[in-house]
Amino acid sequence: MLSSFDPNDNEGGLKLLEDLTQNARQIQEQVIEKILTQNANTEYLKSFINGCHSPDVHLFKNTVPVVNYEDIKPYIERIANGEPSNIISAQPITELLTSSGTSGGQPKMMPSTAEDLDRKTFFYNLLVPVMNKYVDGLEQGKGMYLLFIKPEISTPSGLMARPVLTSYYKSKNFRNRPFNRYNVYTSPDETILCADSRQSMYCQLLCGLVQRDEVLRVGAVFASAFLRAIKFLEDHWKEMSDNIRHGYVSDWITDPNCRASVSLLLTKPNAALADLIDSMCGEKLWEGIIKKIWPKTKYIEVIVTGSMAQYIPTLEFYSGGLPLVSTMYASSECYFGINFNPLSKPSDVSYTLLPNMAFFEFLPVEKNNGELSHCNGGSVPPADEFETVDLVDVKLGHYYELVVTTFTGLYRYRVGDILMVTGFHNSAPQFRFVHRRNVVLSIDTDKTNEDDLLNAITKAKLLLEPLGVLLTEYTSYADTGSIPGHYVLFWELKNRGGCESLGELESSLMEECCSSVEQSLDSVYRRCRSKDKSIGPLEIRVVKHGAFDALMDFCVSQGSSVNQYKTPRCIKSEEAIKILDSRAVGRFFSRKTPFWEPFRAQYSQ
Repeated sequence: MLSSFDPNDNEGGLKLLEDLTQNARQIQEQVIEKILTQNANTEYLKSFINGCHSPDVHLFKNTVPVVNYEDIKPYIERIANGEPSNIISAQPITELLTSSGTSGGQPKMMPSTAEDLDRKTFFYNLLVPVMNKYVDGLEQGKGMYLLFIKPEISTPSGLMARPVLTSYYKSKNFRNRPFNRYNVYTSPDETILCADSRQSMYCQLLCGLVQRDEVLRVGAVFASAFLRAIKFLEDHWKEMSDNIRHGYVSDWITDPNCRASVSLLLTKPNAALADLIDSMCGEKLWEGIIKKIWPKTKYIEVIVTGSMAQYIPTLEFYSGGLPLVSTMYASSECYFGINFNPLSKPSDVSYTLLPNMAFFEFLPVEKNNGELSHCNGGSVPPADEFETVDLVDVKLGHYYELVVTTFTGLYRYRVGDILMVTGFHNSAPQFRFVHRRNVVLSIDTDKTNEDDLLNAITKAKLLLEPLGVLLTEYTSYADTGSIPGHYVLFWELKNRGGCESLGELESSLMEECCSSVEQSLDSVYRRCRSKDKSIGPLEIRVVKHGAFDALMDFCVSQGSSVNQYKTPRCIKSEEAIKILDSRAVGRFFSRKTPFWEPFRAQYSQ
């Protein structure tokens, strides 16, 4: 399924992409045939195909159900606790990849194999000829990519459980990647692999400053991470400038590998570069700062689709007019597709799914009154009622939810992403990412759905009830106006006795409500708040009586039905936010950092 090619051969890489997309149906047939032949004797598949040793796609789709994570979670936990891989996969499971989505407050775990690392490497290599097709001269410089690893643990089976990017950066595939100027970074591998995110961030930015004249592109995986790095630079540029001026690394950089690798670049004092950094970073307004510091930069490479689109205005402020490039669409479950037109506007980004990465199916989704729902039975129909569409049979302009069957042991798995077909490249469809199913709030890798938010608020409001104060309405939004961004909740409160006036709300009590909400949110959110520092303290804005009536009036004026109106639990309209903000009578922030620890308790026999 993986064709070998030289990543330095642009013509060969582009031809390979043409072959893959021209023969999408045939390749999809080969993919599902290989997966089923290889895994027919796994416990999971045998339970549905009744011991058939050569199942075909028709038997597979008629007998194997479309599933959510909760359906496959017991099988994966059995492997984590030491049972053999052949529960779900004929190939040995070599690690478990923790996703940013959650289940029961814990990150989901996805199976991975050694071959899967090769598949990811193949995928990354294909990005090179696509970018070289649209941007000249990338081989003549370096990329300042800010890449980080995150916490990992060993499960009872001895398998590591870790985020997908941590897995890749720690692999021999990344560390021993073939020499390719496109893959030459200003960050030494030792700084990327530093477990202390603050030391890693400092050293990577310092290396990027030292090599500013060689930088042709900058970026991170997510827009949120890149902006967090710019904020870090705002806070630490003077110290970095002093390091450059005197030719030494700050004493608080104690990671020996980081220190040694950076010292190889800071071989002597450079007062001229330090003066230049001082003059640029010392300005009060940082508009266009990226282009000023790294003047040869051709583009910023970050994911700006989905929830990351909220960061586009801030990126444009700092960028100095540089293109924002989203190159790929991937997840912990599988790597999916590539943006064949990387210089397109963020709002126009579409991804072409590569037919050799997995077997793809699609659940049709309809748009009614501005809301998306599944065509065959509401928002979440029973698994055995699903009717799917194959990759090459999707229709232009239609919406679908992505379902994948992977080489690593996931069968007809609902990824949870809603996509819209925007076109075709040869016979392979191109999709625009619309949103995650049920997710209402996201700042970084966190994904808070409506039920999680409701449960957290239900617990927090119990703190008010002894005082006779009731929560009558609420909504939320992700405030990305500051770095890091944070969750904002609008609460309308009333006295149980009917009096509209609440008097002076106790700040300490409302701050406790903020902390209670945070502590009730899932493990990924709490990690981002407590360890990664990528999310700021949660805020509750108390609004005066009638504020939500004004919100409803606004929504109705925009086309909502009075009869069917429901208070949105997340708002994105700037006008709607202004309506509630103008009626705010109190603002309160969490003063506690929520407790977080790696998800060890999940693995109990």
